[in-house]
Amino acid sequence: MENPLKTLWAEGKPVLNGWCSIGSAHTAEIMARQGYDSLTVDTQHGAFDYGAALSMLQAMGGKKVVPLARVPWLDAGAIMKLLDAGAMGIICPMINTAEDAAAFASYLRYPPHGQRSFGPTRAGLAYPGYGVAANDAVLGFAMIETQAGLDNVEAIAATPGIDGLYVGPADLTLGLSQGALPAGFDRDEPEIVAAIKRIAQVALDAGKIPALHCMSPEYAAKALDWGFRMVTLNGDARLLAAASGASVAAFRALQNDA
Repeated sequence: MENPLKTLWAEGKPVLNGWCSIGSAHTAEIMARQGYDSLTVDTQHGAFDYGAALSMLQAMGGKKVVPLARVPWLDAGAIMKLLDAGAMGIICPMINTAEDAAAFASYLRYPPHGQRSFGPTRAGLAYPGYGVAANDAVLGFAMIETQAGLDNVEAIAATPGIDGLYVGPADLTLGLSQGALPAGFDRDEPEIVAAIKRIAQVALDAGKIPALHCMSPEYAAKALDWGFRMVTLNGDARLLAAASGASVAAFRALQNDA
């Protein structure tokens, strides 16, 4: 059993990840057809429940995109259910210590490498031969998005079973600035950029994959120059808002001209 993202990284290629926050299988299918390498179902801040997440993962089936999921928190049940639903990787928020990272890694994999419970309800059908072999295929990304996470980033990156460090720039900015800076993506404050670059380098030094959540293609391309090997480029809700807003603005401008 193979994970195509690992093949891309082995070939020295970056991964472009998309993001789904709208609870719709139709929207997920549309996103899955746009050429992303991977697509993440966000059950932390997304507007949907597990049932919708399952349908969204099903809608991605048969496409070239690799399905990932972000869980609401460091919770064994949520992690295992999304893996059983067919996610090939999990992004876990607020990993602040090596102990958090070790627990997260253990929930991802079957014995002897973890404590994942066996019952791949959909994954067993979607991926022939699914079982202990999935231990080497599934990915675990620990989100670094707090001062504590940054303080412990080397220990987190060194944790066996952690495949990558995922930077959440909005929460990282809130945490490092103690709320003095507004949340948001594509940061340009020197101290925040320095922290983002540090996380990338720590991941690379540990042989792990650094990933960053971005807003614009230009910033995502810049992140690759910083060493990031996976970039998330915006998401369905924001893309819909931007496209519809631009369409309405263009019409209003033509209407006013007329």
